[in-house]
Amino acid sequence: MSSANETTADSHSTARANGTFCPQTQHKFVLVSAILASALGFIDGSILAIAMPALRADLGASLAEAQWISNAYALTLSALILAGGAAGDRFGLRRAFVTGIALFIAASLACAVAPDPAILIAFRAIQGIGAAIMVPGSLAIIAKAYPKKERGRAIGIWAAASALTTALGPVLGGFVLTTFGNGVWRAIFAINLPLGLISIYLLLAKVPADKPTEKRSLDLGGAALATLAFGLLAYGLTAMNAEGGGMLSTPAIVAGVVLLFVFIAYERWQRDPMIDLGLFRIRAFAGANLATFFLYFALSANLFYLPMLLIAGWRLSEAEVGFIFLPLSALIALLSGPVGQWSDRIGPRFPIACGSMVVAIAFAGLALLTHFGIHNFWTGTFPLMALMGLGMAQVVSPLSTAVMTSVEDKDTGAASGINNAVSRVGGLIAVAAMGSLAAWVYARIIGNASGVPGFGEPPASGLAANLDAARVAASDSAFTAVAAVTALLCVFSSLIAWFTVSGQASPWPRQTDESRD
Repeated sequence: MSSANETTADSHSTARANGTFCPQTQHKFVLVSAILASALGFIDGSILAIAMPALRADLGASLAEAQWISNAYALTLSALILAGGAAGDRFGLRRAFVTGIALFIAASLACAVAPDPAILIAFRAIQGIGAAIMVPGSLAIIAKAYPKKERGRAIGIWAAASALTTALGPVLGGFVLTTFGNGVWRAIFAINLPLGLISIYLLLAKVPADKPTEKRSLDLGGAALATLAFGLLAYGLTAMNAEGGGMLSTPAIVAGVVLLFVFIAYERWQRDPMIDLGLFRIRAFAGANLATFFLYFALSANLFYLPMLLIAGWRLSEAEVGFIFLPLSALIALLSGPVGQWSDRIGPRFPIACGSMVVAIAFAGLALLTHFGIHNFWTGTFPLMALMGLGMAQVVSPLSTAVMTSVEDKDTGAASGINNAVSRVGGLIAVAAMGSLAAWVYARIIGNASGVPGFGEPPASGLAANLDAARVAASDSAFTAVAAVTALLCVFSSLIAWFTVSGQASPWPRQTDESRD
């Protein structure tokens, strides 16, 4: 017994000497638990977009409710992710990480048994709180457990595994939905239980506890204000939806904007703010984040509404539509390394501007495809999604480099966290605003026709042929509007990057932040 204790003590001493909290023999448990926890968030988000038409049919959810099923999660995640990252420093990474995973899987189980859209929306918000703690913890605990000389390889394995799960998740989920019918969407949330429990077991049984690194207070006031501000903005934009009761949209948007200014003032007054607003005085940092907002706004809108069009509008199977996510994940996984090296040599400006323009061309192609009613998935939609993936692969690594090289070394962690939050806020606003645009265009074309389902809602069997044709044409027009607007925003992203981001080679080794994808 004493010999075993001495061995354990020696391994902990060695770990401390290497600047970590975890002995080398237990590194693999940290890595596996981080990969599993990351898979929870990645799979959950991508498969939900494929499952949304089935979910709407099963629960009778309106388009506005579908928007909130996505946005309740995105709201709490985007508003709280910086506070969630700080919680790891304040209470210890292992403790915070386990808490985030436990909250995420508990909320997932509640989502799996939700009897109606309102309850599902409520538990999706709680799920987002868990993700806000879990997502930054997955990469941070790897960085803290591994010594510097081994950290790059471990993060590379984590990134590759995350890309694999992101790529295969929608494909497998699509096959399951096609095979077992609408009700199986609940299994998307239930699968989080075994993955989360394995991760928690490995962390508690195989990984030692780490000590908190900072005693700074959590900015809970700032987190609450951010949640209210972005929530009101999202509510107001969603309320503009033809189904959402437009009378409340303007007051909600005005209140959201006012609260956003209150949040900014509050953060300036705080001693330990959630967001260091002073970083936005740096032109390159502000420009990179504005480019991020527009680009991820466009990406999120298309990845949310395109599956609705293909499944509910064109009546394609979920198994087929699941493949649209494959090029994005695969190309980012394959090309991020080479593109990062290219960015190091020539600077991040050209890769970001070029990649954003490629994404703009892809989305413009989708707009033309639907405008002319061309319903060819494998020869039309899929190649354009592959082109979009190629553009994003050019952007992801250089954008992280641009953000972190624009600030002092001591601020790189904060800069990366802010950029991650900005990308998620972009997605939140996109789903709310573009859903209202799609619903407005759809309703304008359908007119007073009765018995026609809303945009993205699967049609009932027996719908008259003329009404079904009108529904498909209106669905195409609605998505054309979304794709055209987002293509323009990608052009803005490209121009902003060109005029603000540095065109000089990186002065220090490249770091990447792939956790937002």
